Amino acid sequence: MSQEQSRPPTIDPPAAARWARAAPALSPWLHEEVGRRMEDRLQWIKLQPTRWVHWAPVRGGLQTHALLARRYPGAECFVVEAQERRAQVAIKSIVKPWWNPAGWAAAPTRFEMPSDASVQMLWANMALHDAAAPEALIAQWHRALATDGFLMFSCLGPDTLRELRGLYQALGWPPAGHEFTDMHDWGDMLVHAGFAEPVMDMERITLTYETPARLLQDLRELGRNLHPQRFAALRGRRWQQQLEREMAARLADPQQEGRLALTFEIIYGHALKPAPRLTIRPETSLSLDEMRAALQQRKRAAQA
Repeated sequence: MSQEQSRPPTIDPPAAARWARAAPALSPWLHEEVGRRMEDRLQWIKLQPTRWVHWAPVRGGLQTHALLARRYPGAECFVVEAQERRAQVAIKSIVKPWWNPAGWAAAPTRFEMPSDASVQMLWANMALHDAAAPEALIAQWHRALATDGFLMFSCLGPDTLRELRGLYQALGWPPAGHEFTDMHDWGDMLVHAGFAEPVMDMERITLTYETPARLLQDLRELGRNLHPQRFAALRGRRWQQQLEREMAARLADPQQEGRLALTFEIIYGHALKPAPRLTIRPETSLSLDEMRAALQQRKRAAQA
C-alpha cells in the first residue's frame, strides 16, 4: 500500500456521498467563525482578485460570503454548489432583489463552475476534511485558478474530537469518526497537485456544552462519522442513553465549571498556482494559455 493510500483521511466513499446529499443547507456556527478568522488573513495578501470562486458557501459560511463580497466589491464571483437544494439556498441568500440598491453596483455573481484557469482566488472553507478523494478535489481547484492565483482553505485537523475519540476507545467501541489529515500531508498534496509556496497553520478551538443532548445536536449539524469501521448498524435508545451518561461523566471539564468540552483542531491553508515549468525536449508542445503564462513569467523576471 502506498503512502498516499495509507495516510488519512479514512473515509468510506458511499458514506461521504450520502452525507454530501443529506447535509443540512445551513452554515454551522463553527464554520462561520472559522470563515471569519480566515477572511481576516486576507489583509496580508496583496493580490486583489477580479474573479474568484466561493466553493460550497452554504455549508462553508454565507455570512463569510458577505464579508468576502465587501472586501472585493468589484470582483466577479462564481458560486459552486454540487447539490441543487443548496444551490437554491445560495441564490436566495446572495442575490439581491432588483429593488434593493445594495445590488445595483455589485459585480455579477454566477452560480456555476468557472472555466479553467480563469479566477485569481478560490475560497473553500471547511470542506476538504469530508472529501473521500481530497487529492482529486485539490486538482480541480488548481485547474480553476489562473497563473499566480491563490487558494484559501480550511478544514478539521487530527486533534478534532479527541475527547470523544478517547471515550469510544475506552468503551471498546468502533472509531467515533474518520481520521483527519495532518497539515503537513495537506502541504504535500498541494505541491503534488502543482501548487507552490503552501503556507499551513493551525489552531485549536474548545467548545463547551451544558448537556450531552446539546453537544450531539451540534455534532449532527457539523458532520457524520465516515470511518469505514464505524458501527455497522443503527443503535437503539439504550445505547444513546449510555453514550450521554458516559459523555456527562468523562467530558466534564472542571476548568469550565463542569461543562462538557470538545476540541476542534482547525487547519488553515494558503497556496499559489505558479506558471507552468517548461521541460526541455527536442520538441515541446504548449497550449496558448501555457505559452502566455510562460511569457508573462519571463517578462516579470526580467523587470525584477
